[in-house]
Amino acid sequence: MNNLLSRSVAMTLLAASPIALSACSESNAQESDRFAKVEIKVEKLGEGIAVLFGAGGNIGVSYGPDGTVLIDDQFAPLTPKIQAAVAELGAEPVKYLINTHWHGDHSGGNENFGKAGALIMAHDHVRERMLGEQKDGRGNDPASPKEALPTVTYHDGLKLHLNGDEVQVMHMKHGHTDGDSIIFWKDANVIHMGDLYFNKVTLPFIDLNSGGNARGVLDAAEKALALADEATKIIPGHGPMATKADLMAYRDMLKSVIGAVKTAQSEGKTLDQVKAMKPAAQWDTNPKAFIKGDAFVEAVYKSLKLPPHKEDGHH
Repeated sequence: MNNLLSRSVAMTLLAASPIALSACSESNAQESDRFAKVEIKVEKLGEGIAVLFGAGGNIGVSYGPDGTVLIDDQFAPLTPKIQAAVAELGAEPVKYLINTHWHGDHSGGNENFGKAGALIMAHDHVRERMLGEQKDGRGNDPASPKEALPTVTYHDGLKLHLNGDEVQVMHMKHGHTDGDSIIFWKDANVIHMGDLYFNKVTLPFIDLNSGGNARGVLDAAEKALALADEATKIIPGHGPMATKADLMAYRDMLKSVIGAVKTAQSEGKTLDQVKAMKPAAQWDTNPKAFIKGDAFVEAVYKSLKLPPHKEDGHH
């Protein structure tokens, strides 16, 4: 395929993956070698529900008599390993696939799964972005082939009634991108946040070029917290499994940094002056983080300079 081995996607291989992966090499030999070393780790979360950790975005799996639902699919070279992990769970081959957003470390396997017969679903903007060449601040992704595109799209969300649970898919406007969805398994009490939530591995990545906005990331955290209770299991886009308390700490960090930047802007401070204040310093603790303090503060600063998006979530 496809948009996977482009620079932008290579750069998305966060420190979040369980293996220290070099994201800098452009050579195909090293690319294939990197994926050859990736191990897909399986963690069961409940009856018929699991999470897969590999390279790229964390994958949610819902399985049972009605078929297997996959939430995100990492990079194309990993498809056989992901399929093997699904089989290891005793699950049927993937029947439904939902993308939390368009980035290649979450949708890179779409073409493979689409060709294998999976029905791909995502927000309207995910399909729109995959249809054309994208710039996400770290390089270009070419348009995706037909088999990789979501065939079922939605504006606000949808519900799947499968495997004895109600799977609620909800669009979160202008957060990490303009096409983010969170997925909530009502009975299993599991939430998949996609890249609206990076747990303990990096500060948030807000893709301003894809309609992202720090205000939307905070809003999504609040909405997910309203769904959650102390027993909810939260799958972040990257990083280990999380609890409601973990997500509350993330929400509080967002509020603190956004609040500090907003106040500084109202005082007329420039971006460089705000960066010098280091409003994200206490959370900027991972030297290998994909997004460091200054980059996050800059994204917040630029987010707050943008006019609020229209209520319908469209540009």
